[in-house]
Amino acid sequence: MKEQQYNTLKDQISPPTPYALNLLKAFVVGGLICVIGQGISLFYMIFFDFTERTVGNPTVATMIFIAMILTGLGQYRKLGQFAGAGSAVPVTGFGNAVISAAIEHKSEGLVLGVGGNMFKLAGSVILFGVVSAFFVTLIKLILVSVGVASW
Repeated sequence: MKEQQYNTLKDQISPPTPYALNLLKAFVVGGLICVIGQGISLFYMIFFDFTERTVGNPTVATMIFIAMILTGLGQYRKLGQFAGAGSAVPVTGFGNAVISAAIEHKSEGLVLGVGGNMFKLAGSVILFGVVSAFFVTLIKLILVSVGVASW
């Protein structure tokens, strides 16, 4: 079978991809995750006296923790199947990636299985986050030194 015949047959058999619906679901779910994060931030600011400058870290930690719990219970997978990138792009996707790898390799033991595979995907995220933060800080330091920006 030639490539053109194969592509024609594939197009006839495969159902069309609902791009607009997928985009809408990802947008709504990703936005809902962000609204939940904003609610957690407000909760911490009201009940624990955090400021807008200091509330970020506990909010991110809480969102990652929630995603890890949902992944362990098997619920985050359902959310990911429904929302696609809408559940993977926010910080909750990071928590899901870490715990998914740990759960997948738990049969290999705690050290070589869970510990060795837990940060395979997340390790690159951490690495590029730290490196990009370094370069952004370096650029800002240069701009402050020449008087273009201020702290």
